[in-house]
Parts: sequence; structure tokens; C-alpha cells
Amino acid sequence: MKDNQKKAWLFLAPAIICVTVFSIWPILRAFTMSFQGGPLIDLQFNGLSNYQYIFSDPEFWRAIMNTAIYSFLAVPIALIISVVLAWFIFSKIKHTAFFETMFFMPYVTSTIAIGIVFRYIFNGEYGLLNFLLKLVHLPQPDWLDNPSLSLVSLIIFGIWSSLAFNIVILMGALRNIEPNYYVLADMYGATSREKFWRITVPQLVPTLAFLLTVNLIGAFKIYTQVYALFNGQAGVGNSAMTAVYYIYNKFQIVGTPGVAMAATVVLFLFILFVTFLQRKLMKKVNS
Repeated sequence: MKDNQKKAWLFLAPAIICVTVFSIWPILRAFTMSFQGGPLIDLQFNGLSNYQYIFSDPEFWRAIMNTAIYSFLAVPIALIISVVLAWFIFSKIKHTAFFETMFFMPYVTSTIAIGIVFRYIFNGEYGLLNFLLKLVHLPQPDWLDNPSLSLVSLIIFGIWSSLAFNIVILMGALRNIEPNYYVLADMYGATSREKFWRITVPQLVPTLAFLLTVNLIGAFKIYTQVYALFNGQAGVGNSAMTAVYYIYNKFQIVGTPGVAMAATVVLFLFILFVTFLQRKLMKKVNS
């Protein structure tokens, strides 16, 4: 028995070392640096000064607010659209493998490359979106250069970006639903709507809970989409500033790593709290 335990620890050692070095140690290091000030090569303990700074910084609260709005709008909307599209492909289309491949392609495509495409789509002068709006005689706003629309553009981009992963996961979940459920429902004359709400949706709850958790965490950490869509900026007048972009700005541009790490710790605790609430809510839904 002891020999088996030694062998088990031996096999687990590489994974434990990697998790410790690349996950646990950075968290501990970030927490330590959040109480330090000065340049990166000469950090000195400064107590709670960094936390006092970020909590009194309007830009930090704007970043948190933008991140929360983005997360709580983009994630649910993307999940709803994903469920509808996955159900439509699964139930109405025969050659699902082709469509799964088409939907999954954006997921493996560089976000920067997709951001360049969306910059063209959202361009106020010659963009595709405004061209389509013009055809139906609707106003053509300046999506990227109007501060009031920066977050809207980012949410649209975020919804589209998350569809690929969601649809592929949901398609796999739909295949795992017992077909006899639908056979019995047909025998009792159930409509398509009744089958969807009383069979499909309850069977998808565990998968939806997983996707909600993963997408929420990803949304709170959004950075690449902002960088790609606004060409290395956080929108006009930092109107699309997010929490991670704020951290990047303070660490890399301003050169205050202690402030950046304080913001990192706050963001980590915020994500932890939201994830905890979400898990509690999903447990109540499942019970």
C-alpha cells in the first residue's frame, strides 16, 4: 500500500510542480506585491497604500463597472443564442459535423485577427455594419470612436467570440440526451416547444452551469478583445477600460506594479465571490 502511494505521488509530482509554479506561486507573489511600492526591481513595503489608491481611483471603478456590465450582459445573451443555435442544428439539420466545424473555427482563430476584422465591420465610415444599417434606412453610428458605444461594440464582439465554444459543448450535451425521452414524448403528443422546455433544457442544466462558470470567469478577465478591437487602446477616453486592462496599464505603461497587483487581488476576490454565488444558485436550480 505504501509503495503504491509513493508511486502515485511520483506520477503526480510533475503536475503538482507545474500547478505550484505557474498557478499558486503567482497568486501568492501578486498578493505580496500588492503591499509593496516602487519600481519592479526595487519594491518596498508600503502597507495598504496601493489598496487606498485603487479604491479612490475613479478609473478603477469605471473598469470594474465596465467589466461587470460586459460580463452580466454578454454571457447570458451568448448562452441563450448558443442554446437556440445548437438546438436548431441538432434537431433540424442532418449534416451537423460540417456546421460544428464551421462554428468552431472562430474559437481556434487568433483573437487579434478577429479583432482586425471587427474593426472593419464597426468602422463608422466604410464598415459593413453601417452599410447594412444604411440599406434599411437606420442611423449609422460611429461604433468605435463614440465613447457611449464602445462598451456596446465590445459586448457584441464578446458575444460573437463566445458562440463557437458554447455551441460545440452544447452539441455534445444534446447527443448525450436519451433519445427514448423524445420517443415517449411523441407517443403522448408533446409539441416541439414542450419537448424543448421539459426534456432538453432540464437535461442541459449541468452543461449550462459549466458554461456559465467558464464564460463568467473568462468575461471578468477580458483583455485581448479590448486590445484587438480598439487597436491597443481601451476605447476613446478609456471608455472601454476593463479590470484586466487597468492592471496591464498600471503594470506595463504607468510602471506601478504594486497598484496593478492590488487591483489583481481585488479582481481575484471578486471573481471568486461571483463564482461562489453562481454555484450556489445552480445548486438550488438542480435541487
